[in-house]
Amino acid sequence: MTGEYRTERDSMGEVRVPRGALYGAQTQRAVENFPISGLRLPRRFIQALGAIKLEAAVVNGELGLLDGRIRDAIVRAAGEVVEGRLDEHFVVDVFQTGSGTSTNMNANEVIANRAIQILGGEVGSREPVHPNDHVNKGQSSNDVIPTAIHLSVLISFREDLFPALEGMQRTLEEKAREFDGVIKTGRTHLQDATPIRLGQEFTGYAGQIQRGLRRLRKAADELSEVALGGTAVGTGVNTHPEFARRVCERLSRRFGVEIRETDNHFQAQSAMDAAVFASGALRTVAAGIMKISNDIRWMGSGPRAGIGELALPEVQPGSSIMPGKVNPVIAESACQVCAQVMGNDVAVTIGGQSGNFELNVMLPLIAHNLLQSTSLLAATAKNLTERCIVGLEATGRGPELVERGLMLATALAPVIGYDAAAEISKEAYKTGRTIREVARERTDLSEEELERLLDARKMTGNG
Repeated sequence: MTGEYRTERDSMGEVRVPRGALYGAQTQRAVENFPISGLRLPRRFIQALGAIKLEAAVVNGELGLLDGRIRDAIVRAAGEVVEGRLDEHFVVDVFQTGSGTSTNMNANEVIANRAIQILGGEVGSREPVHPNDHVNKGQSSNDVIPTAIHLSVLISFREDLFPALEGMQRTLEEKAREFDGVIKTGRTHLQDATPIRLGQEFTGYAGQIQRGLRRLRKAADELSEVALGGTAVGTGVNTHPEFARRVCERLSRRFGVEIRETDNHFQAQSAMDAAVFASGALRTVAAGIMKISNDIRWMGSGPRAGIGELALPEVQPGSSIMPGKVNPVIAESACQVCAQVMGNDVAVTIGGQSGNFELNVMLPLIAHNLLQSTSLLAATAKNLTERCIVGLEATGRGPELVERGLMLATALAPVIGYDAAAEISKEAYKTGRTIREVARERTDLSEEELERLLDARKMTGNG
């Protein structure tokens, strides 16, 4: 070894590797072969991959398949991967071999070389710890990478996305209670409709998030079934029959999520249907958050020439040329995130249908997009909640317009008939008068009856 490089050898021959790198020859080949995007698989994925390697070493030790000294060194090195202390050595581009073999070998080499360091050996020597024979024992990229995808998304759901969405739901429910007495005009087709309480609208938003969480939890149940134990093509060649079950049990305890070995390894490696399902659930949540964000933007539009029923928190100046202008930037940011998640879902869907015979060959793409969608939604749900929804205030604009609402005529229809009520509505619109004023002239309803029928609060129901 001379200069800034060391020479390593793999099954294809010699490779020059940067002297300070903990990765080895196969990783270096991948770096040279895939100079594509500069994108790397995210922290959650590396955390999950490191944990699989750690628990695999523990289980292989328990099964008498790994020397105790080597096991302990691998466990310590893999623990550093889990903690993020070796992230700089995970250098393979997202757009690589479709099985993720390059990233699996990146992990194997980093952990092996770090274990060699711990044992006082020479990095790159493959002695006394070998990346394939020891770190990858009982495993294949073809079962490890799909398992790491499922596990990393489950961790991100539990630690990032679920808390953010639960906080958003709670805040929307609080706003629903706060706004329950605010009666305003409902809208369908962007046109005036019968009255609604602002609180009822926010109850709807909270319900969207609640049901989004329910769908995500169903997706999490699907992701709990993993491919580990299938090795190359699902047959489990070169792995102990108890290996996967034991590793899954340990991973479940480590992260507080359910991980279980699949009862059908052939589907688990040839298809990524659970990941596609999860992406669809994420897309659905994104659609919900976009709807909520856009409603907030519209209800806050103005302040004088728009709807103006909500006052949004003012968080930053809105224009470089118009003094005093303030824009709904937090909601706009959320909508952009939702668009990205929807685009990611298209990529995951295409990736999911790329299972050729015994293996899906778009695994890194699926991992990248699923985890990006999860982290983006978690961040934007938290940000939208804390910087916008919490500070929303109802203005007097909504209640002021209720009496002038043309769809109050709906309440007259059961008494005077649909056609007569429609004529009253049309005349009120043409003359600029209210439904009440026109109804006084065109019907024989008493003032008490009009008061009862045109009670806007009563028209919103009791719920």
